[in-house]
Amino acid sequence: MAKFDDENVLLEDTQKDKYLTFLIDKEVFGLDIKNVTEIIGIQTITEVPDTPDFIKGIINLRGKIIPVMDVRLRFKKQFLEYNDRTCIIVINMREVTVGLIVDSVAEVVDIPEENIENPPKIKNHHNRYIRAIGKIEQEVTLLLDCEKLLEEEEIEILSNFA
Repeated sequence: MAKFDDENVLLEDTQKDKYLTFLIDKEVFGLDIKNVTEIIGIQTITEVPDTPDFIKGIINLRGKIIPVMDVRLRFKKQFLEYNDRTCIIVINMREVTVGLIVDSVAEVVDIPEENIENPPKIKNHHNRYIRAIGKIEQEVTLLLDCEKLLEEEEIEILSNFA
């Protein structure tokens, strides 16, 4: 939806076509910057019993309890010990704030619509998280669909933590 100022001049959407990129192994993923609240370093995580393996637990972020999920484990990759490059990307997803643990954050990039394509139709469980493929020069960035990172029942479990 277009935004206008008081004089009906079209305002540029400063977040349009911007994606926060991060790495899992050597793969580059991107999140629509509109979903990202902040990026923080790895913190002390309190484990919560009886949650899926990829839900590492909860953190206390300035008095707010936030569940954190290891994206590596969500994508069925081998666990990697956290280090000084490991980050938590705090996002809002279906009215729940969630921290995504990633190997490292890269940068915010512009990917215009004409450089975004639908992912190939491969019957692969991992593809359900991929919304599109962004092309930046000779590189590709897998653009994630935040809404599909968690199932409805997982969202319900996490919303009880907050």
